[in-house]
Amino acid sequence: MVPHLATALNGPLLDLEKKILEATPAIERWFRLEWQEHTPPFYCSVDLRNAGYKLAPVDTNLFPGGFNHLSTEMLPLIVQAAMAAIDKYCPDARNLVLVPETHPRSPSYLQNVQRLMQIFRQTGLNIRLGSLSPDVTQPTPLALPDGNMLVVEPLVRSANGRRVGVADFDPCTILLNNDLSAGIPSSLENIHEQSLLPPLHAGWAVRRKSNHFKALDEVAKKFGKLIEIDPWLVNPLHSKCGEVNFEEDTGMECLADNVTALLSKIKKKYKEYGMKDQKPFVIVKPDAGTYGMGVMTVKDASELKDLTRKQRSKMSVVKDGMTVTDIVIQEGVPTFESINDAVAEPVVYMIDRYVVGGFYRVHAERGVDQNLNAPGSEYVPLAFAQQHAMPDFAAKPGTAAPNRFYVYGVVARLALLAASLEMERTDPDPEIY
Repeated sequence: MVPHLATALNGPLLDLEKKILEATPAIERWFRLEWQEHTPPFYCSVDLRNAGYKLAPVDTNLFPGGFNHLSTEMLPLIVQAAMAAIDKYCPDARNLVLVPETHPRSPSYLQNVQRLMQIFRQTGLNIRLGSLSPDVTQPTPLALPDGNMLVVEPLVRSANGRRVGVADFDPCTILLNNDLSAGIPSSLENIHEQSLLPPLHAGWAVRRKSNHFKALDEVAKKFGKLIEIDPWLVNPLHSKCGEVNFEEDTGMECLADNVTALLSKIKKKYKEYGMKDQKPFVIVKPDAGTYGMGVMTVKDASELKDLTRKQRSKMSVVKDGMTVTDIVIQEGVPTFESINDAVAEPVVYMIDRYVVGGFYRVHAERGVDQNLNAPGSEYVPLAFAQQHAMPDFAAKPGTAAPNRFYVYGVVARLALLAASLEMERTDPDPEIY
């Protein structure tokens, strides 16, 4: 399914799609060469925004939930990609421990865990769930919406302290589906005889979005040079402001100045492309954190002076009680895609270097300039079926679903490559990366 475009697909984005389709051999070769030099994250999801004038990644998640929202027709491809990923780290793997969120209460999240277990069982692995929660001291059942059960068990260290697993189960690989917002647990530190994926520095206790966006700047410039486009068409402008305290109303001047400066840069780009009616805005969000928490849309710096106490509280603390101090200001990329009159944005999933599917995040109560990763969002699987994965070169740009999905996959892989560079550069122990 390709959603309805509220505006005609023309101008820069039509040209972008055409250039990407025409440059497909060069693009795929470029990615192959990059993957010879860099290791992609084990898995990843990328939120994209199709504005009609640009298509850009706006968020990259290295601990993706939501595998339950992918089309079941994609399972063979997902399993194949998972096999390739596992082979890199432990070719003779038999056992895998999956570490979910510490308090997995959401039925949808539990279905995500169920789908991940299904995927890795089909790769030929034995899989069990290990919990970081101190409340899980014995095998604990968790009810699924379909009436089945998942069982989480306490993670334990081996007698020599060098390996992690669950009772009577020694895995080759520990796969984290927990973004470590609450901090790095000691139970996962100093593991040298097993693969821990993703690495600890990918967690939000360490990771910063500003590092990712810097890497994306580099990747977008190289890609722009490759296919002769303005990198801005696939990359949102951004800046960073540290030492902001919303509760105490400190650092707000720095934030306002950065917002004003970024809005000015966006206006210049709009002018360059003759976009007289487009109103610029920015997204203010924490430099660390996920789940769409602590995110606000700002169209003028003056709006920051009039925040209510409720708004300040909402911006000051994110998942697992993490206090917000560093802020990223990102160019707002409006979405002009909709499904049944509800605003939509594509989310692309990858395992290793392979696109394995995606969905449209849809929110009937949000606007084209707002964050859609919020309560009330719904999900429509992208038809990334294998027979539709390759572009149709005979079709006109903007008219064929395979072409749109291929372009989504290319832009999402730019963010994947940026995440690879980010992880290399922030690795505290690069020799074992």
